[in-house]
Amino acid sequence: MKDNIFYTELLDYASKLDAVTNAYGEIVKAATVIVEERDNPATVHLIRYTSKIIKSTEASKDLKRLAHALKDSIIKFHGYHAILDSQDKAFIEEDTRSLEELLNELNALVGLEGVKSKVNDLIAYQTVQMLRTKQGLQTQKGTMHLAFTGNPGTGKTTVARIVGHIYKQLGLLSKGHFVEVSRTDLIAGYQGQTALKVKKVIDEAKGGVLFIDEAYSLTENDHSDSYGRECLTELTKALEDYRDDLVVIVAGYTEPMAHFFESNPGLKSRFNTFIEFPDYSANELHAMFIASCTNNDYMLVEDVSSDILDYLTKQVADKPEHFSNGRLVRNLYDDVTMNHARRVAKILHPNREDLSILTCEDLRGIGPKVSDEIEQQIYVSQ
Repeated sequence: MKDNIFYTELLDYASKLDAVTNAYGEIVKAATVIVEERDNPATVHLIRYTSKIIKSTEASKDLKRLAHALKDSIIKFHGYHAILDSQDKAFIEEDTRSLEELLNELNALVGLEGVKSKVNDLIAYQTVQMLRTKQGLQTQKGTMHLAFTGNPGTGKTTVARIVGHIYKQLGLLSKGHFVEVSRTDLIAGYQGQTALKVKKVIDEAKGGVLFIDEAYSLTENDHSDSYGRECLTELTKALEDYRDDLVVIVAGYTEPMAHFFESNPGLKSRFNTFIEFPDYSANELHAMFIASCTNNDYMLVEDVSSDILDYLTKQVADKPEHFSNGRLVRNLYDDVTMNHARRVAKILHPNREDLSILTCEDLRGIGPKVSDEIEQQIYVSQ
């Protein structure tokens, strides 16, 4: 890890002081919580403990030196992270694209016609509300928070990023940056600290979009998970408190998300817009694959394009357990271009055509149906 020197130093001094003072692992335990959670109570506890040793008239010089070293390592660890945090805030990448360019990017996405229609309606509504405000007309104070439901790989994260940038261009958000989190980023492993983690994430996301993927995991153990309830309580409060300069987008599978909204009174009322992301059709997935090839200077012979469509059609029809929509296309593209690279690397002096054309041979191994057909074609050609 990038802060390994500070991490290791703190744990090393904690271990030595623990052994010398016969603390039975309590100092090491507190130090571990500090480096893993950057926990304030644990930090205060160790700072006070080491200060007490340093001020003691009975402690030996060696013990005082060790306590000083641990105290200094705690300060350096937190100081290093404070600098990193300030850098992250200072260098939020500015998106300079115009509103028209962002809308074009949204509308150019393959498929998702219903999703794009709803997002465009939402943008039109927010734009008109702002214009009404400027004219002194009455406006509805609805929230901008969104819920995206659907299977993996259906474009939820991509659309969420674009929405953030569009809201920035409209003046609805001050920064328009994108913060993506999951359960582990919001929930601590001990009582009382989850609220602090949620507040930290909210502070980082203010002015932009907070995207919570698989949001239902926050309440997956709703009968016994007090940490999840603590997280949801804090999150629900933030949805209201910061709604003027924060968009929270929760996402996940459709049915678990329905249960998620039932898990906390008032949670659903904080979300005005619910958008379902459908699975892609075989033709839409095929268009994605062709676009990936075109954007990266690859060309397909006609048979390859046809075989790819056949493969995707079978995948869509069968819908295997881990069917992943757009991710399937990304993995397919990676596999085919890797096969191409292996093949072309064996050519002594490959020309431009060799380097750019994907052939039937590059489809080996991408799926039983396609692989069998390719093997047959290659056998016949030989």
